[in-house]
Amino acid sequence: GEKVAPGVRFQITPASQIIYRQALEEGLIAIFMDAGATFTSSTCGPCFGGHLGTLAGDEVCISSTNRNYPGRMGSPQAQVYLASPWTVTASAIHGEITDPRKV
Repeated sequence: GEKVAPGVRFQITPASQIIYRQALEEGLIAIFMDAGATFTSSTCGPCFGGHLGTLAGDEVCISSTNRNYPGRMGSPQAQVYLASPWTVTASAIHGEITDPRKV
């Protein structure tokens, strides 16, 4: 029953269509959508700064992608933190970087 914090964009990009289908069958897609998350198709999108939600200079992001350097996800001035999927989810709910063990 948790919801994404106001002002937070929680975007999920499944690693593959197989993963997406498995999450759909397990009911996870509905849970995340009901919480306010959005889904993209399986692709390299914002994680390489190409499209689908790249960051502006004043934005802060926490991501479970596998690498980070200035400008990778959009503006070089954006702040990007890498974390586990659990930490990213807890942070989306609370609107700040959050230890998932506290949720």
